[in-house]
Amino acid sequence: MQNLGYNAMVISAPARAIVPSEANSVLPLKGDFERMARRRHQKPQPTRRGEWWTLRVWKDTFTNGKHKRIRERIRLAPASMNAREVQKIADEYLRPLNQGLETIGSATNFQHYVEKTYVPIVLPGMAKSTQSRTEGVIRNYLVPAFGGLCLRDLSRLSIQRYFSGLADSALAHESKDKIRDVLSSILGSAVDFGLLVKNPVEAIKMPSRRTGKRRSKPFVTPQQFDVLVQAVSEPYATMVYVAVYTGLRVSELVGLRWNDIQAEEHIDGEGVKHLRYTISIDERFCRGDWGAPKSESSNATIGVNECVYQRIQRLKQLTVEIRAGRATRRYKVVKSDGPEDLVFQSVRTGSPMRDNNILTRHIKPAARKTGLGFVNWRCLRTSHATWLKMLGADVKDAQAQMRHSRASTTLDYYQQFVPESQQRIVEKLSSLSPMVQ
Repeated sequence: MQNLGYNAMVISAPARAIVPSEANSVLPLKGDFERMARRRHQKPQPTRRGEWWTLRVWKDTFTNGKHKRIRERIRLAPASMNAREVQKIADEYLRPLNQGLETIGSATNFQHYVEKTYVPIVLPGMAKSTQSRTEGVIRNYLVPAFGGLCLRDLSRLSIQRYFSGLADSALAHESKDKIRDVLSSILGSAVDFGLLVKNPVEAIKMPSRRTGKRRSKPFVTPQQFDVLVQAVSEPYATMVYVAVYTGLRVSELVGLRWNDIQAEEHIDGEGVKHLRYTISIDERFCRGDWGAPKSESSNATIGVNECVYQRIQRLKQLTVEIRAGRATRRYKVVKSDGPEDLVFQSVRTGSPMRDNNILTRHIKPAARKTGLGFVNWRCLRTSHATWLKMLGADVKDAQAQMRHSRASTTLDYYQQFVPESQQRIVEKLSSLSPMVQ
């Protein structure tokens, strides 16, 4: 039996489960629930109109933020289907309406919910960079596609149809994934607030990739690193130096304070004193937003080489020259080195730096000048993991140094290096055939 033309619905949670206090601007008021309780049992009869069986039902909707009940005509099935089967379809369609499984909140307009609830309540809990990209996805893709629909009308079928339509789009697969993730976040918050029972995006299948995942991520070799550091001006050269030798994320690097850098005496098993150098990561800064590290595993103390400690301390003695029109101004790299002061400070004002400005104005131009067009902050972190593998570091040690929750993340996504033993075996293949000699 085909149910052509049937408008799939997202069934929502019982009315009593709704209304967190902070979302009153879009969720139903007390009077709405009272009207819901007085609602009569609906049992309209299907009627044949032209080529379709239709059904007229009362449905809740929001218009300009105000609740209304309207009569809506629903297409149930083709007119060729017999009346008994059509009645079964009608009963199934009416069941959530009559049993109170569809709430007033599910009638909220998608765009209204995003603007009045998701953006002011959910979005502020994300990192600034994530907020910016999420707002771009909402503005450019989701509102044009779903802005006129109610939350209940974003069914698995309608969402799957949208993403299947992106198969021939020029968008990269990662961009399509981001659109799905943002939509899932929006509808997931609607589930949390009681407007929907389930998130229809969870079952969506994305169009297949045109190419496989790129398993080999860019990294710089030790030789390339030496050339790059020489080409970058201070204090940004030291930032590159510390990034590669510690594996810190750029947000952690920018948020580093002087009391996070430690040199402590340590007595080994033979009673000999050594200095042990460490860096503690307990906060991060990203484009105006201070916050905790990315994960619980990221909130840790790692060991560092003495050269890293000395390079950082060297910043206190440096001054840099900046052209200002025809004049040249001199600035101290470190304006103040109190325990709570930043290690890497804006050259002019001493305020926190912006990672994208450093990358586009200093690191990338130097990389292009030296023939390295692929350098970015992720590349520097990947280089640290790869260098550890080149030195034969145990995977658990590398995981701890990279501060990953799982060792598989370190192995699969960061340690991009072909073992020397593997390379030697491949080179011996030519000896098996005289044609290659």
